[in-house]
Amino acid sequence: MFVIYCMVALSLTKKRILLLSGYDAASHRHWRDILIDAMPQYHWTVLALPDRHFFWRARGNGLTYAFSHAEQLSAHYDLIIATSMVDLCSLRGFVPALASIPTLIYFHENQFASPMTKPGSNIVNVQLTSIYSALCADRILFNSQFNMDSFYQGAQALLKKMPDGVPRDVLAISMDSSTVLPVPIYSDKKIPETGKVPIHTPVEIVWNHRWEYDKQPEVFFDAINKLEIAGVDFRLHVMGQSFREIPGCFNVAAHRFEDKIITWGHQPSEQYNKILDQADIVVSTAIHDFQGLSLLQAISRGCIPVAPDRVAYPEYVPASQLYDGDSDEATALFDKLRRTVESSQSLRVDVSRFYIDELVDQYHSVIESLVIK
Repeated sequence: MFVIYCMVALSLTKKRILLLSGYDAASHRHWRDILIDAMPQYHWTVLALPDRHFFWRARGNGLTYAFSHAEQLSAHYDLIIATSMVDLCSLRGFVPALASIPTLIYFHENQFASPMTKPGSNIVNVQLTSIYSALCADRILFNSQFNMDSFYQGAQALLKKMPDGVPRDVLAISMDSSTVLPVPIYSDKKIPETGKVPIHTPVEIVWNHRWEYDKQPEVFFDAINKLEIAGVDFRLHVMGQSFREIPGCFNVAAHRFEDKIITWGHQPSEQYNKILDQADIVVSTAIHDFQGLSLLQAISRGCIPVAPDRVAYPEYVPASQLYDGDSDEATALFDKLRRTVESSQSLRVDVSRFYIDELVDQYHSVIESLVIK
């Protein structure tokens, strides 16, 4: 279902922002909802396209927007905020009036550091589209340093492979316009940001990610199996969004750890937060996470993180709670979990810099630097 809505202006003096979400995944919805909620001083119009048919959406969203939402696009706007999945160049070509409006591109991810389920897919089209959009935007935001670095490294490597016609240092302008500004999280639970956290017996362990291969659930369940063999007393909360195709390790684990499982599957928001409030440890095994909202949300509610030393995690998870992702990963995770449990307590991790209260002024400053005066 295509999402279209407007925030009704209470004053004619409000600046008007058009927000385009070209592939409206859960983290993208969270990002746009929290920004709109935090900045009611603007009049927001949102056009969001469903997060399905990835390759068509990535190549065809400009066509869809231009010819299916012509009325919304013809209105007056002071700023366009678009996700990196939006084909900004094509859209501006189809709707020339948009070319004169300042544009901010937000990168939740990039297709240079994303693992591919279909190696034969024409990912180069998607990669080039993201480069073109970055080059024609006035300002670019990335949700993590890892995301920004891997995008520009990948973009430079791809352009070097082209036979000719690539201007020298073409990415320099967009790099100068790029900043890291994370997706905010809510801070409704006020917990001390310092001090030690007791670990209970049995220890309650959370895995709260998408049930897909890039989150490596099989590594988590393998490590949990080792934990049980070692005699560690634990309980499991296995949560997260699932889809039509679920990795087979979930069915195996549901039977294997039946007496250890407290929670299984997607949970309503209120129940989800209650579980995080009571749990001890949150685990990630992902090979694909450009910020890690699920991990951050759990940490913000008091969970101790255990995560691999890759992607965006080293930007906020202490080195003492990272395991070696390049070794026998399940064994490395098991060892880190066992040591964390045996410590009986662990230092609380401060992620307050990701709270919306801390980030809203930065978002507001970026927006005000771009909106038409």
